[in-house]
Amino acid sequence: MRRTVLQNAHLIDHRGDHGKADLYLRDDVIEGIDLGGEVAQTIDVAGAVVTPAFIDLHAHLREPGQEVKEDLRSGLGAAVAGGYGTVVSMANTTPVVDEPGLVTEMLSKSEALGLARLRPAAALSRGLQGKQLTDFAALREAGAVMITDDGEPVKDAHLLRRACEYAAELGLVVQTHSEEPGLRQDGVMNEGLVSQRLGLPGNPVAAEAAMIYRDCEVAMLSGGRLHVAHVSSKRGLQVVEWFKAQGAPVTAEVTPHHLTLSDETLEGFDPVYKVAPPLRTHDDVAYLRNALIRGVIDAIGTDHAPHTQAEKERDLLEAPFGIANIEVTFPLLYSELVANGGLELSTLLDLLQGGPARVMGWQVPTLEATRAADLVVLDLETGRRVAPETFKSKAKQSPWTGQVLKGWPVMTFVRGKMVFEREVLSD
Repeated sequence: MRRTVLQNAHLIDHRGDHGKADLYLRDDVIEGIDLGGEVAQTIDVAGAVVTPAFIDLHAHLREPGQEVKEDLRSGLGAAVAGGYGTVVSMANTTPVVDEPGLVTEMLSKSEALGLARLRPAAALSRGLQGKQLTDFAALREAGAVMITDDGEPVKDAHLLRRACEYAAELGLVVQTHSEEPGLRQDGVMNEGLVSQRLGLPGNPVAAEAAMIYRDCEVAMLSGGRLHVAHVSSKRGLQVVEWFKAQGAPVTAEVTPHHLTLSDETLEGFDPVYKVAPPLRTHDDVAYLRNALIRGVIDAIGTDHAPHTQAEKERDLLEAPFGIANIEVTFPLLYSELVANGGLELSTLLDLLQGGPARVMGWQVPTLEATRAADLVVLDLETGRRVAPETFKSKAKQSPWTGQVLKGWPVMTFVRGKMVFEREVLSD
């Protein structure tokens, strides 16, 4: 038996603020509050917030085949540094995760690492080609929890219908990458005044809104549970809202970068800001932020997408899409949206904990006895600079480099074991 106490913890979960107390862990579960008795380990968290670890439904961990960008060790290490206890990995790897054996292998490797819990997504179509469905039943049996061709829109509406129907029978969530290819074309940033001024090919909001509309119609038709990934625009989210009002089985996520950055950041032609779907206008950012308050958005997914430094140093037309952000997601959103933006801390926490769990049909994490001891300790007071060179991720670049943020995770526990502890540094 392994018994640990987190002393002087400020306990918060989706049920509310429980004040300061001592939280006891027994093996891999929460034992209770202020219990007393002998323990093997005492950790004084000095009044820091202790809350359930975060859940990320959207991360690119690059293994198998793209380990030069990220692998399970670095990606799951980055996850726990960001306060995440559970991560759903995307399937657009090399080879594509479209066979049960690959799912089994990933789970085996991740368990041996003992970091964040890996919950692999599997491909919707073989090879992400959009032509033939994968074997959802076999993939689920192997441990896949989500079906998605993320990175590639499903062009064939009939294939998506069949996927949603198949997934509904198995209780799986289908996640979409909603960009209409004919409208997106070769756009490298949001189509608008900034792209026109810079002379860069644009990706219009209509590409997102039109594809979200189609995907939601298919969900209505099929009854399948559809999760719309990385909604980036006001118009796209308005489509989601309309379908939700019609009772469609649809949920939606937004990302940290679409909540904090606009297309104007591309003025310097820096590919670190190149992402798909692209960063939109200030009006879009404001609408997405307001939607968090209104409860329209179900979850915040990181869309953590690491690349090598050499790739991100190409010109804006040739550099790959993607931002590595899982380590800075909470401090970024806490600093910009809670400390300075009027969002309630409880709302932000729910979007990173209960929201993702409800999307997946999982038990909502709490600090109640017998629940999994997956926890994060948050320092809401100390300012620390974003220093990509210190990231656990292999991606050592960030749009927020040098920015001083508060709310950094200082400890993360998974299955009752401390899997991350931050060095005590401040600015």
